[in-house]
Amino acid sequence: MMELKELTNGLSICRILNGMWQVSGSHGSIAPEKAIHEMIKYHTSGFTTWDLADIYGPAESFIGKFRKTLEKLKGKDELKNSQALTKFVPNPGPMTKSIVEYYVEKSLKKMESNCLDLIQFHWWDYNNPNYIDALVHLSNIQDKGKIKHIGLTNFDTKRLEIITKQGLKIISNQVQYSILDQRPENLMIPFCQQNGIYLLTYGTLLGGFLSEKYLNSPPPNRGDLSTASLQKYYNMIQAWGGWELFQELLHTLLEISKKHNCSIANVATSFILEKPRVAGVIIGARLGLSEHRTDNLRVFEFDLDSEDKTMIKSVTQKSNDLFNVIGDCGDEYR
Repeated sequence: MMELKELTNGLSICRILNGMWQVSGSHGSIAPEKAIHEMIKYHTSGFTTWDLADIYGPAESFIGKFRKTLEKLKGKDELKNSQALTKFVPNPGPMTKSIVEYYVEKSLKKMESNCLDLIQFHWWDYNNPNYIDALVHLSNIQDKGKIKHIGLTNFDTKRLEIITKQGLKIISNQVQYSILDQRPENLMIPFCQQNGIYLLTYGTLLGGFLSEKYLNSPPPNRGDLSTASLQKYYNMIQAWGGWELFQELLHTLLEISKKHNCSIANVATSFILEKPRVAGVIIGARLGLSEHRTDNLRVFEFDLDSEDKTMIKSVTQKSNDLFNVIGDCGDEYR
């Protein structure tokens, strides 16, 4: 059964969120009608929280169509049981009141809503300080009742501290976090613990690499990396320690998974869900192409013990420290 987490008063989310980057066009063609049908199945199965963005192709429009279909099938009250967490990802430049309001209104219209549950703000260039202006305008829009809560996406700890010192209320930051990429533990988690901020994590399954499918397989060639996720996370594996060490990790995770009668993906997800300040893990939903709902729910049927964590550490301690290689959370985007 799905576990829920209260991010803040009035907003509880599933601890496994449905990631909609996969509908952006870089993960295969998605048929809209089939996608909406699958979204209803996710909701009915208890996967009621969606993570999306204004730059994820038709994702916001899918949410709007999903909401209309859900209301028709189960009534208006059922909409309260669904959460859609979108993102505002503008190009760096002037962030005037009218510009920010325009993009918020655009998201509201596409999502068939009069109020956004959570808007997660991303900024590409820290050298451009207009991200503070954007957040001030978002806060003012929040005061008007069109946004319930404000979060961030891929902000580093230094900028998160600058933002909170401005008196801006941030409830979450979305960052990459996995068995391979444990950078949040250096600076981000201690800061979030001190300031009551939660983390929503992605990349936890490395786009599917953390699964039985890649156990004992040779390194993929370029033609095998058929989605944006696979391309991105193969590069991350290489930076972390390479394919041979990754195979050693998969074998270790397999041993742990057999002990708990679960999958490698379950072990990788549980490892992150147990971390401090992690409210939820985002797992990509390839609507109409593949789904792992039943398997994903097994995450809540076991807990990793100290022996499991020691086994994982025995492999990860052989790897490169991605904090030294890449930098703090989100630095790979700047």
